[in-house]
Amino acid sequence: MEYQVNAAYNEAAGVWEVTLQGEVDIFNSNAFRDELIARVTEKPAGLVMDCAELKYIDSTGLGALVAVLKHVKTCGGTITLRSLRPNLAKLFKITSLDKTFIMDGDSHE
Repeated sequence: MEYQVNAAYNEAAGVWEVTLQGEVDIFNSNAFRDELIARVTEKPAGLVMDCAELKYIDSTGLGALVAVLKHVKTCGGTITLRSLRPNLAKLFKITSLDKTFIMDGDSHE
């Protein structure tokens, strides 16, 4: 399964609002990274990502998110992950990435 990204810049909040669906893995993580970096290059700002429909992410997908975060930080932004499924929230916790990204919602606790 592929991933799908829907992104819109929210002028009032000054952030990209991103809805992420599907799976991010070794087969598509580079395209995923490049797509998000292109958005931030177009309009430098942080990302608020709704991950309720993200079904799976592997280590290359996590690496892609870290690469995007490095780019976002150059413009003073952050990445907030919302509504992670419990199994994915656990992955962020065991890799200590829950301390790197802003985790929003009940699933990260």
